[in-house]
Amino acid sequence: MIRPVSKSDAESICTIYNYYIEHSAISFEEDIISADEMQHRISEYTSTYPWFVYELDGEVVAYAYATLWKSRSAYRFTLESTIYVAHSLNEKGIGTKLYQKLFEELSNSNVHTIMAVIALPNEVSVGFHEKMGFEKVAHFKEVGYKQDQWIDVGYWQKVL
Repeated sequence: MIRPVSKSDAESICTIYNYYIEHSAISFEEDIISADEMQHRISEYTSTYPWFVYELDGEVVAYAYATLWKSRSAYRFTLESTIYVAHSLNEKGIGTKLYQKLFEELSNSNVHTIMAVIALPNEVSVGFHEKMGFEKVAHFKEVGYKQDQWIDVGYWQKVL
């Protein structure tokens, strides 16, 4: 089941997200996020943009949301999308359904373009975003440093 996020989902979302913070370079955050901090982010982001969770057997196992890409006024029709699926459930179609719901919601607004920012290398995320209609538009070399390594970042873009 896909539904809008609620503050009570913060703990489940932290479980999903903190795994990636601790065990990968996919997120550039280096310290785990508390449920209080996640509740704050949920309140802040959902005041303007959509955020959805995917429930499986009553448990939140994935989430996707949109946020402002850049703060300057002319960028107001461009958002950045984020999606995380519990690491044990990748490649089960959950992300596709979540992104479809997010894009449906965004296409009913004044959003024109969605940006995805991907830490590289990340074949799974690249393949997923390209399957969802994103196209690579930029590659920045060694812009992040995590887990004792320099990390590249790519930008993928989808025009609605």
